[in-house]
Amino acid sequence: MSNDGQRPAGTRGTARPATTVRQTNDGTSRRLRRSVSRSVSFLAAGALAVPFLAACSSDEKVSQPLAGQDIAPVGRGRVADGGTLKWAVDALPQTLNTFQADADAGTSRVAQAVLPSMFRLDATGRPVPNRAYLESAKVIETEPRQVVLYKLNQQAVWSDGREIGAPDFVAQWHALSGKNSSYWTARNAGYDRIEKIERGTSDLQVRVTFSRPYADWKSLFSPLYPKDVMGTPDAFNDGARRSLKVTAGPFKVDKVDTATKDVVLTRNPRWWGRPAKLDEIVLHAVPRDKRAPALADGSVDLADVDPGDAQRIGLAHHAAANPLQGSGKTSVKKLRDWARAHDLGADDVKADRAKLHKAISEYLDEQQALRDVEVRRSLEPAYTQLALNGSKGPLADERVRRAVARALDRRELAKLVLTPLGLPAVPVGSHLALSGQPAYADNSGAIGDQDTKEAQALLTDAGWVVGAPIKEQPKKKGDKAAGPEREKTAKGDKKEDKSDGGKDGEHIVGRDEKNGGRGDGGDRHLAREGKQGGAQGAYAPQGTAAPAAAAAPQLAKDGKPLLLRFVLPSGAGSQTLDSVAERISAMLERVGIRTTVTNVPDASYFKDHIASGDYDLALYSWPSSAFPATDDRPVFAKPVPAADGSLNVEQNYTRVGTDQVDQLFDEAAATLDEGEEVSLIRKADSRIWASAGSIPLYQRPQLVAVRRNLVNAGAFGFQTPVYEDMGFLKKGAKLTGGPTSAPSPS
Repeated sequence: MSNDGQRPAGTRGTARPATTVRQTNDGTSRRLRRSVSRSVSFLAAGALAVPFLAACSSDEKVSQPLAGQDIAPVGRGRVADGGTLKWAVDALPQTLNTFQADADAGTSRVAQAVLPSMFRLDATGRPVPNRAYLESAKVIETEPRQVVLYKLNQQAVWSDGREIGAPDFVAQWHALSGKNSSYWTARNAGYDRIEKIERGTSDLQVRVTFSRPYADWKSLFSPLYPKDVMGTPDAFNDGARRSLKVTAGPFKVDKVDTATKDVVLTRNPRWWGRPAKLDEIVLHAVPRDKRAPALADGSVDLADVDPGDAQRIGLAHHAAANPLQGSGKTSVKKLRDWARAHDLGADDVKADRAKLHKAISEYLDEQQALRDVEVRRSLEPAYTQLALNGSKGPLADERVRRAVARALDRRELAKLVLTPLGLPAVPVGSHLALSGQPAYADNSGAIGDQDTKEAQALLTDAGWVVGAPIKEQPKKKGDKAAGPEREKTAKGDKKEDKSDGGKDGEHIVGRDEKNGGRGDGGDRHLAREGKQGGAQGAYAPQGTAAPAAAAAPQLAKDGKPLLLRFVLPSGAGSQTLDSVAERISAMLERVGIRTTVTNVPDASYFKDHIASGDYDLALYSWPSSAFPATDDRPVFAKPVPAADGSLNVEQNYTRVGTDQVDQLFDEAAATLDEGEEVSLIRKADSRIWASAGSIPLYQRPQLVAVRRNLVNAGAFGFQTPVYEDMGFLKKGAKLTGGPTSAPSPS
């Protein structure tokens, strides 16, 4: 999960508010980073009447990815030999063991480049055999037990010269089976179903027998660690945190430098496949707000960037008027206005010509340097959702949750985020797959499209009525101004922000003011926040305004107003996320739902609010999995009482779940018929939609800034990167074509 306030993610286990979950693009099942058990109250949804979905028919239209890769693909013959790729990551990995709780996107990047994986993802997010390690893998028996036979590439060896084989599979199974608590593992899904692992008819064959059928067997052993790492608890827990002495990929780990915040990968001399084009890949920790300067000064060649930096890089390719040139002196006022227009912090620079001149000069030099950089864009294998906490308050009533869902114009929200970036603005129609993946189908019909009257009818049925008496409610500490209540002058210029007298500037979105409660000032707020760039996946360009609409009258029940607490992150990169939240608040206001917006520190957003259930509404993202039967079950599982009396919610932070959904996941994980598995996943998704615990909004944009001569790298979309093909274009060679897929790794 991503908090689109900035938590990298490659697994379902790492939640992030709608700023970024990073996709790992490896064929693996996502590893749960941390199990969360909290004491919460929960009201389960009742049985749901949803459309029945039949299994896929042979003539059913298969969905396609909404956006392809954008990696400047070229054949290896046009890629220069040698060079160092400096790749920005969010943080120096705390561990190089992907199966530990504090593994992150950097951990996965390293694993992809240096370790075997039996399967990898193709351009549509499907797992395919990794021919560098695997000749074949298939189910050879189903009765009395499921047996999978792996036939390994006879050239595949570890960097110490030992063959990759059954002992490595056995060691990883023992470490991850969950039977030995001395191994500090984050998750054992799939490995707990294995009964035994044996050598086949030769050292190159591995037979894996399962104790019960497992549909997602392709998720296992990707990555595969050497038995040196998995063989003992001490080696597993501590041996692979800062080094990997034995590897088996096109690169090996040369060093982890905590001082420079670098992970240095160098060519593996024992690699049997196509030799890596690059000499080195250096993963360098660079904060999001420092990436444009790092790209300009050459300390980074490739970096995920936010929309604001993407816009900044785009502007660098268009010559801007230089206010420092000309025959006469430019006035201080004009210099300050120019600096403000280009976000140079002119408000912090007093009327000092020298300081303004220096700031503008440095900006122009940086823009000149950024002309050597371009932004490659696709859609990330992750989606942003609106989460509704169903454990307490008004949202414990399924009718209120459904009313929220019917109030949202999801297409409008997708356009708000994606259209300015030139990406397809199509709402996500599934919780469990994205367009292009086999399990994808638009099941949003189970809840219905935006319909104001239907939303209001649901609220009325739930007992929320106009004109009911309202008792004075205590204010929640920490709520503050963060939404659209802004007063305007007659000409539309914003005056000073005002609150309604709430503590620390607290305000309620939709509260009646001189503008009739529409929150018109939020239109200007959207434009201003969008201009800042902010969190990837939540962007509004300058001038984008929420459509004005009259607010519905205040609703109340049992002396309480219908008021929901919308919790958002407040750190760097969260401004545009506020814009999306304000647009949602405006939509809810039209049906009579008011929201109090609360911004909290990034560091506490997930742990203290999402995981603990201290919110009504929230925005965060989930990565999409190639193995939804395994990876998505804990996200939507019905919370159950724990032994200590608390409620175990696993990763279901909305606390909304049903027995029917759990059963469908279990059935999907246990079938070996791929068509039946897809059908069961789609049925589960329909029921998840109907319970309205979370509302998928849009697929997240993937914006990657790269040196213009860097090829076979950029916005990878679903597909696992081919590290050995990355490099810099030979002198005199030219790029051909636009966004497309990488060369085949086989």
